[in-house]
Amino acid sequence: MPSPTEITVSQLARLVGTPEAPVLIDLRIEADFAADPRLIPGAARHDFTTVEALVPKLAGRRVVVYCQKGRKISHGAAALMRAQGIACEVLEGGQIAWRDAGAPMIEASALPPPDAEGRSLWVTRHRPKIDRIACPWLLRRFVDPRARFLFVPPEDVALVAEKFGATPFDVEGLGLTHVGALCSFDAVLAAFGLRDAALNRVATIVRGADTNRHDLAPEAAGLLALSLGLSRMFRDDLAQLDAGMILYDALFRWARDATGEGHDWPAALAGSS
Repeated sequence: MPSPTEITVSQLARLVGTPEAPVLIDLRIEADFAADPRLIPGAARHDFTTVEALVPKLAGRRVVVYCQKGRKISHGAAALMRAQGIACEVLEGGQIAWRDAGAPMIEASALPPPDAEGRSLWVTRHRPKIDRIACPWLLRRFVDPRARFLFVPPEDVALVAEKFGATPFDVEGLGLTHVGALCSFDAVLAAFGLRDAALNRVATIVRGADTNRHDLAPEAAGLLALSLGLSRMFRDDLAQLDAGMILYDALFRWARDATGEGHDWPAALAGSS
């Protein structure tokens, strides 16, 4: 049974990929990280000896820290942060427990260089529809919660990527994009080594909607309709992305928790002649 200052793998796994996910901090020493250079989705690495420097940015946030085994480094760092008013928990069993449970992880080597604030920067074509909303959702929920996105004219994507150090996506022949029958959402999953049953369901729906293959999943036509509707509602691409985040949050939760559930109304008449 975990202590009051710990969170279990199963408890954390229910939060990862959702808007309720805590701030995740990987405190493994270099040797332990080199032995398995993957991160829990959404986590950022930090030196445990200077962890108190993070306190001003963590005020009011729920924080979970982990090291290799979830022992002395994690508990010491968490105690230091709690002493300064940060709601900080330790992942029970650390990175090893998460790994051994088969929970999703991301390849740290795939992360683009961060800016001075530690955020990733991405660029794509303006006026998004499906992939260009789905990919930012995936990146923010499972790779970098603070990722920033630039929407620019198609002919300027490559130049903006070069001048501003942004990583391009969903642009033909550039960065993370369509390969064969697969779409950019698939490319992001592959690049970061993300393996998760619910994300695979979402990927099939996104692929079906984005490539006009509605035979891949019955939900693909609905996603296309909602995506086109959002694109008509917003002139501002970033405002559309904010709205789209809620759409994909709902789709992910359905894919994870509700695929076996149906609906009928009125319930009292279900099955009656």
